[in-house]
Amino acid sequence: MPEQTSTGGLLGYQIRQQLYPGENDYFKKNPTVAGMASESGHIILNPFSAIGVNRDAVARNEALRLHMRDNSVTPQFDLTPEQRASFQGTAYGNDDAALRQTLAARIYSGDPSANATDQQSQWVNKYLSGIQSPQPSAPMLGVPQR
Repeated sequence: MPEQTSTGGLLGYQIRQQLYPGENDYFKKNPTVAGMASESGHIILNPFSAIGVNRDAVARNEALRLHMRDNSVTPQFDLTPEQRASFQGTAYGNDDAALRQTLAARIYSGDPSANATDQQSQWVNKYLSGIQSPQPSAPMLGVPQR
């Protein structure tokens, strides 16, 4: 797992500035892909994407993707027919788990293309509150609880 920084918008993940040759080639050929949750566990941003791309929002999106991937989390919410239709023909079109992760990350980053439902927004907010607050430790067996 990569070195992580303090929590916040990037959930402790870092942006890796130096792209690997394959990543650079991919981004050059795909300027509409603004960023990626890399296999190295870092956020990488496309230097060839349009000037108007909100790189902070892209980084937040990829941070949540990394967090869900690292923790084997699949969002538990319903998908709308419109959301399914908008992703037909993409890598997410036939993979409900990946589509849910994509939508959750877009909701977190404020991307209006998610067309989030109340249920989806509530799931994201609940998930974020769980990862951004200390978790109580589990009680130990055989230790009386007060």
